[in-house]
Amino acid sequence: MGAGHSQLLHLERDSPVHRLAPETKIAAMVAFTLVVVATPREQLWAFGGYAVLVAVVAALARVPAGWLARRSLIEVPFVAFAVALPWLAGGEQVVIGGLSLSVDGLYGGWNILAKATLGVLASLLLAATTTSRELLVGLDRLRCPSIVTQIATFMLRYVEVLVDEARRMRIARISRGDDPRFLWQVRGFAAGVGALFLRAFERGERVYLAMISRGYTGRMPVAWQATGGATAGQWMLAASVPVTAATIAAVAVLSQ
Repeated sequence: MGAGHSQLLHLERDSPVHRLAPETKIAAMVAFTLVVVATPREQLWAFGGYAVLVAVVAALARVPAGWLARRSLIEVPFVAFAVALPWLAGGEQVVIGGLSLSVDGLYGGWNILAKATLGVLASLLLAATTTSRELLVGLDRLRCPSIVTQIATFMLRYVEVLVDEARRMRIARISRGDDPRFLWQVRGFAAGVGALFLRAFERGERVYLAMISRGYTGRMPVAWQATGGATAGQWMLAASVPVTAATIAAVAVLSQ
């Protein structure tokens, strides 16, 4: 169980962003996202400035634009809602290309699309430049509740075990004539999901009992705890992005 785990989103690079302490990147990403969310939706130019900031960080981190574009498809449901909003919302109407669209709906759709996209891109950059373990270390250094970091640690350690077990159960079902493509065989799929849940619960109980027998008292051993921290220079470098974004947001608010 102590083997390394696959990093689905992390990109191995040697860049200034990768070398930053994880807590600085987490704090910068959260602050940047909050600034983006607080920006008035009517100030379209401000979101262009945020996009430039994201592009600069991606270039410094050597994260390809295609890599970001493919993984940002996770926001497609929000995009679909944003596209439909100009037709669904009421209020003042405007004719664009022969279509009667709601002005408030246009702003609302743009608001969802712009802020969701920037938030997703910021999160992807954090994941691309920070390993899962570094994220947990950063959260611990930021004084995140220990129970949260411990749950996340075990989730990362055992999720691959559960995925592999689910794959073996699926192969076993198929080898016995089950075909999950047919709707009338959904009962077997549901039974498999229930069995996997029970196995995961039992595994968690066994792991917890093993931890208790080895002296676990609610905190992980010292070897697991985060030590050290970021330097003042790293904090200043990471803060440059949210500070610049906050400056843009302040100008946008004052120019309303």
